[in-house]
Amino acid sequence: MRHLAMTRVLSVAVAALVLGGVYALVAFIHPRAVGAQSRQPHSLAVTSAVLACASPGAAAGGGVAVMAGPGSAGAGRAVVSRLGEPASPLGTVTSPARLSLIPVKPVPTPRASRTHAPAAHRGSTPSPSPTPSPSASAAPAPAVSSAAGAQIQASGAMARGLEAEQLAGTLPTARCTAPGTDFWFVGPGQHAAGRIELFLMNPGDQAADVSVQMATDAGPYQGSPDSGIAVAPHSMVVQSLSGVLHGTRVIALHVHTSVGQVAAALEEISGRATVGSWLPPAQAPAAHVVVPGLPGTSGARQLFVTVPGTQDARLRLTAVTSRGSYVPTAGGALDIPGGSAVDITLTSLAGTPAALKLSSNVPVTASALVPLTARGAAGLVAPATWPVQQQGVIAVNRDGGGTVSQLVLSAPGRAVSVRVWRGASGGSGLSKVVQIAAGHTLVVPLGRVTGLARGAPFSVVLTPLPGSGPLYASRVMMGTRRGAALQSLLTVESSLVMVRLPVVRSAFIGAGR
Repeated sequence: MRHLAMTRVLSVAVAALVLGGVYALVAFIHPRAVGAQSRQPHSLAVTSAVLACASPGAAAGGGVAVMAGPGSAGAGRAVVSRLGEPASPLGTVTSPARLSLIPVKPVPTPRASRTHAPAAHRGSTPSPSPTPSPSASAAPAPAVSSAAGAQIQASGAMARGLEAEQLAGTLPTARCTAPGTDFWFVGPGQHAAGRIELFLMNPGDQAADVSVQMATDAGPYQGSPDSGIAVAPHSMVVQSLSGVLHGTRVIALHVHTSVGQVAAALEEISGRATVGSWLPPAQAPAAHVVVPGLPGTSGARQLFVTVPGTQDARLRLTAVTSRGSYVPTAGGALDIPGGSAVDITLTSLAGTPAALKLSSNVPVTASALVPLTARGAAGLVAPATWPVQQQGVIAVNRDGGGTVSQLVLSAPGRAVSVRVWRGASGGSGLSKVVQIAAGHTLVVPLGRVTGLARGAPFSVVLTPLPGSGPLYASRVMMGTRRGAALQSLLTVESSLVMVRLPVVRSAFIGAGR
């Protein structure tokens, strides 16, 4: 299962496979000319990318922030449009390495699919006893079409290192997602969130067929599977899951396609609110995963873990902090039943910047909830991610106007050296190299960028330097007042500039024609 960041460059990957086939054919026809190993390029520059945003904009304004990483030479273009209206651009960006904010008027999400169940506060303390399994008679609500989504189609230099984030007002609420065939979500259940809605976006030309597998704190979902969800080209559908997940405290979803590709997003809405928090996709299950970027704000952390399949997991947690790595309280050997999803409260990590390293005998994936305030009435979720490869781009950051931004950088393995660039244009900005000791986490305040107005948005690019160990990171935005709330939390994923090509070797030693 491939990292989600790689789906940004699917077209390039397909081209690479075709190129590899051509070299293999040449090796068959002209084995002496090609030799034991063909002289092909080791990598190709990314030339196209597609991202989709579920619900950009808000009543107070907002839209989509677009940034292609610095160092992208040549011509390029990124077109922002509604999913159903690719021929009617909302905005066009032609300047790589320059932050662009494209206004998008909000479109209400269809309410026909919503189930208004009573909701508890998201940060409430879960009951130690498992909740009843969702009713087997509860059928998934019909998916309904929505015009709320947007897409970014980029080519040339604008596709290299592309990052896009949807904004509500001035705050980024979620990263726009590349289409793929598999997505994993794990986090609070309906008991804490109230309403849970799955957004399925298809920016491509081929219709997609989607299935959703679910697990909860009571085990695998026992009802009829949520399968056969059709998503037409250049469209989005919204599926309410509140009914089938009623009463759950922890959920895990595996969204996968049998035909075509989609970009998936999950929104959790509390009480009678019209908008909620976005649950980011988590890394595909693996024996070793890392949940990065937990800030040093107050309140206990809740870790949500899911174990696909039938085999039980023996899980061990390691906290990677500014004081080094250690096993946190309640993080020793933990037994988790296969096919289930559980939450683990980590009170000892309150106020401690950290990453969480999970090791298991079977594949698992996870996310962590960080309370917005000390009271823990709500929270933002950091998912398990892959380390940053080549570079990571954070489109929107702010300092001023009641908001400060910081990076939470972790090196769970070897020491890391990373170049941190800040600016709104590739032709200017600030750059410095930061060192993270092996097994440690480091908080880097971003501060203002010289030449920009106080509170003006700017971008950040993280580039791990050669010889560094794996780098995990997040960007945190919070208020400046004492005890102020956490405003935004986005983990950093790879924004690829190049795609490696497979090495093609000749299997024939012949004499030619």
